[in-house]
Amino acid sequence: MNFYACIIGSEILNGRRVDKHFEFLKNELQKYGHDLFASFVIKDDENLIKKIYKFIKDDEQSVMFSFGGIGATPDDLTRAIAAEIFTLQPLERHKKFEQDIIERFGEEAFPHRIHMADLPQNSELLFNPINNMSGFSLENRYFFTPGFPQMSHPMVSFVIEKLFSKSVQKYRLTLLAQTSENTLINLMKEVSSDIEFSSLPILNDGKASVEISLCGVDKLYVEKQFGLFTKFLKESNIAYNLI
Repeated sequence: MNFYACIIGSEILNGRRVDKHFEFLKNELQKYGHDLFASFVIKDDENLIKKIYKFIKDDEQSVMFSFGGIGATPDDLTRAIAAEIFTLQPLERHKKFEQDIIERFGEEAFPHRIHMADLPQNSELLFNPINNMSGFSLENRYFFTPGFPQMSHPMVSFVIEKLFSKSVQKYRLTLLAQTSENTLINLMKEVSSDIEFSSLPILNDGKASVEISLCGVDKLYVEKQFGLFTKFLKESNIAYNLI
């Protein structure tokens, strides 16, 4: 599965609010051995949201958590765009959510708040523990939550625990070598595509060093690939330490 975050809010990009969703979602996924595949922070722009949603939909392995834009104000665009991109059908009134809105707000549910119940067809509600104003999901793959962390984060935690809690054990080995990246490029090219590989250059007091990290689900295989680097560094008398 490729996990995506789509964080919608012009107020984050212009600095009026600080994003709290990325770090939370990253940590929740890592509890079960998952990593984010990509994260987008985008403004409340109809065309941009459509493009991002379509990009994610085109990934057959995608699972998306979208934050923001599901209210009833004119800048809340998520519900209609989700219907267009993910169902190719117009919005329809969700009867259960409609009743929840009426029960909470009474006459004040009309004429605006009631439109929060206009959802993409075949939507499933995501319970909101703060005020019962639900998020929604499609196909158990696309999850749409409010922008408020207090509301959205419990929804996300519930979804991940319920649907994606199968733990994936990964093994990571990391070293810090007292040399430049350039010294190790030929070895980097030998790392199997099955291994998650990263090279992070570091410059301290004008001296170059590099952090090499390998990660995978097969412990012995990760150790074997990691050994390419430790063997070379030892033979080349290049100092390094495991971290």
